[in-house]
Amino acid sequence: QAQLVESGGGLVQAGGSLRLSCAASGSIFSIRAMGWYRQAPGKQRELVAAISGGGDTNYADSVMGRFTISRDNDKNTVYLQMNSLKPEDTAVYYCYLGRRTNWVYGIDYWGKGTLVTVSP
Repeated sequence: QAQLVESGGGLVQAGGSLRLSCAASGSIFSIRAMGWYRQAPGKQRELVAAISGGGDTNYADSVMGRFTISRDNDKNTVYLQMNSLKPEDTAVYYCYLGRRTNWVYGIDYWGKGTLVTVSP
């Protein structure tokens, strides 16, 4: 079993920045893909960004150039730096831990989510 704990959400004005963190702990025996999804009210959960164990990254078109995903493998922690935030970025952001080093192999664990609210 692994546990994911997110932090860094909150309220910010449009144009501002936030940095989300997600630390994985527990029975993790390999460097796995990690990433972030988000779910806005009344909408489906969507991929925001992913990072492989080797550092390759993947972003949703809507956040490309504004968000940056990174990781610290020694700490089993993934970060999401969010700049130039827009009201449409308002959502609950969920961290995930993948099954293997690349994100194409699916998701093993989810965090409980952290709320990001961007005011106009």
